[in-house]
Amino acid sequence: MLTVGDKLPAFSLKAVYDTSIPEPDFKTLASSSDELAGKWLVLFYWPKDFTFVCPTEIVAFDDLADDFKDRDAVVLGASTDTDFVHRAWRESHEDLQKVTIPWLADNKKELASALGILDKEEGVALRATFLVDPDGIIRHVSVNDLSVGRNPKEVMRILDALQTDELCPCNWQQGDEVLKPAA
Repeated sequence: MLTVGDKLPAFSLKAVYDTSIPEPDFKTLASSSDELAGKWLVLFYWPKDFTFVCPTEIVAFDDLADDFKDRDAVVLGASTDTDFVHRAWRESHEDLQKVTIPWLADNKKELASALGILDKEEGVALRATFLVDPDGIIRHVSVNDLSVGRNPKEVMRILDALQTDELCPCNWQQGDEVLKPAA
């Protein structure tokens, strides 16, 4: 699995954006796109669509999308399902109909494989989260068991800490003092 200090692999994947329009809104989103240039990236994978834990995480990340945007970060969700499956799930699940963040369709499992996050038993992506800086360097990785959802507020706390470029103690929150080593 790729880890802190590794470069995020280049990608170009179909993405589902807005399900409120009658025609499918599929666009190709590439790591080199203007939409992502110079931004932090919050990339989170879930195992598969039409499941139970995943929508709780997707909605929670989407609820914080504007807060991430205020921190010059773009939130991208992804799974190894197709763009059409993403669209169908978003349309059929009441909570997901309001989601605004793009969902990447990594159905060839190319990015998930390059990241090293495919579950050995199920062949689906693990619940992995990557914080990537504007230079494409992975600065944080977390992976949960398939049955346990993650905490998007903790992801934001870690992003805040990374963006200070300072030493941040345990449980540090934005606005708290950072550590200053003795000279």
